[in-house]
Amino acid sequence: MVKIYHRDSKKLIEEKEYQEELLIFLYKTVIGRCLLKLFIARPWFSNLRARYQKSPESKKDILPFVKEYHVDISDYNIDHFDSFNDFFTRKRMYGTTTRSNELMAIADSKLSVYRVDEKLKLNIKNSIYELKDIIQQKEIADLYKNGYALVFRLAVNDYHRYVFFDDGELISSEFIKGELHTIRPVSEKYKVYARNSRVVNVMDSKSFGIITQVEIGALLVGKIVNHNTHMFSRLEEKGYFEYGGSTIVMFFPPNIMIDEDILRQSQAGYETQVFIGDKIGQRKE
Repeated sequence: MVKIYHRDSKKLIEEKEYQEELLIFLYKTVIGRCLLKLFIARPWFSNLRARYQKSPESKKDILPFVKEYHVDISDYNIDHFDSFNDFFTRKRMYGTTTRSNELMAIADSKLSVYRVDEKLKLNIKNSIYELKDIIQQKEIADLYKNGYALVFRLAVNDYHRYVFFDDGELISSEFIKGELHTIRPVSEKYKVYARNSRVVNVMDSKSFGIITQVEIGALLVGKIVNHNTHMFSRLEEKGYFEYGGSTIVMFFPPNIMIDEDILRQSQAGYETQVFIGDKIGQRKE
């Protein structure tokens, strides 16, 4: 079990980890690590699994998954889904009460916030990352010195679509082929944010300047799907992840202030549950 901070109740609530025993076997045993290296962390293996998740036979997996992970499907009719993947990538309406100078959450997820230091490094769960290893564009990485990295972890029971955080323009988008490790702490020595398959997006936003958003695939994720968008609007859907847990990391210059409760929980080592449209910070005036 992991503890997640819930803002409404102001309490830490235990949440069940997805296939925890399997992940411990894969990452903490010799045989498991061999399987990861040879098969399971390879994109082709995830793509093979994704073929089943898109098949009509996978519909039988929906209800057990909903019950085990307490997924809220009150607005959906399970009988209308054609496959497990159809259920997993379901759509809903978005809304927000935030203003243009306020930073909102782009996904239903568990959020952690980290400072980028003078040397363009950040410490995420006992792993030291250099920004150039994640972004691979030094001139872009230089913008975020003393800024923030926002890590949105989408667990398997979260809604797996994500939106744009502001109005603006997509400057570039690059797919970096890599491996697919779990984004849970059990894999911390693998430096997953720099090793996993990911899409690096550089955006010129109206309210926050140049930011970089990195969508990162995870173990057994079939695909990162982004819509073909150049000019974008706040709350417009950007894309979605197919089956599995995934992560989005956003890099901001030091021109934002993160909400105090999220900063406090991040410093204590806890993630905060957020939902699309929630206020999580604001622009410095």
